[in-house]
Amino acid sequence: MKNSWIVAKRDLGSFFNSPIFYVVTTVFLILYSFIFINILNFFSMQSMQSGQFQQMGMGLNINEMVIEPSFQNMAVVLLLIIPIITMRSFSEEKKSKTFRLLLSSPVHLKEIVFGKFLACMIVVALMIFLSSYSVGFLFFISEPDIGPVLTGYLGILLMAGCYVAVGVFASSLTENQIVAAVITFGFSLFMWVIGWGAQTADSATGEVLQYLSIIEHLDRFLKGIIETSDIAYYLSFIIFGLFLCHRALDSNRWR
Repeated sequence: MKNSWIVAKRDLGSFFNSPIFYVVTTVFLILYSFIFINILNFFSMQSMQSGQFQQMGMGLNINEMVIEPSFQNMAVVLLLIIPIITMRSFSEEKKSKTFRLLLSSPVHLKEIVFGKFLACMIVVALMIFLSSYSVGFLFFISEPDIGPVLTGYLGILLMAGCYVAVGVFASSLTENQIVAAVITFGFSLFMWVIGWGAQTADSATGEVLQYLSIIEHLDRFLKGIIETSDIAYYLSFIIFGLFLCHRALDSNRWR
């Protein structure tokens, strides 16, 4: 773990000393803020038009109408942003000819892989933390249920971990960062939409496709429900992605 943290710190220094982190974070916050403001404006309009329902004791739910769709849209924005963060993990090492030096270091390969993954996750977690001003504002003006907020953030982080695992694996396959980003985005998007095939498949196949869909497991987190099957899915996805990355890099030792 200590060696993984050394690798992570090295990558974090590279992130923070280059404009990539600041540009990507700014774009992420602008996109998310624009979406959040529009969702909040729509909720405000609905609130003003529902006076008669409030008199009957039927108030609008800010968790369902603002926080939940905001998290869903954040997941979409992260799908676009994370490939840019992960694309340089190993591709840059290969292009700058430091990859062989990294493999010959006393650090175990699994520690290198986990260190790269950890660095990207810290960057993503920081971006998500910076976006939490939106939820803080909602708590300032209203009284949302904190349970779905906390589980929602947990679900977002687990989903982001899946994106990052795919991105680190894709980066281990090529020295071209653009190719790595495209592979990451393409596969992550495929795992997002694979559940759509459940509508036309038979019941057994449909259940499998729906379970494989990465977005299906986020919905329960957004509603404040934590199920072991959802956590197991995300953790298995992450571990398998890192395992594939390890195998891809290990094969380079003998080339």
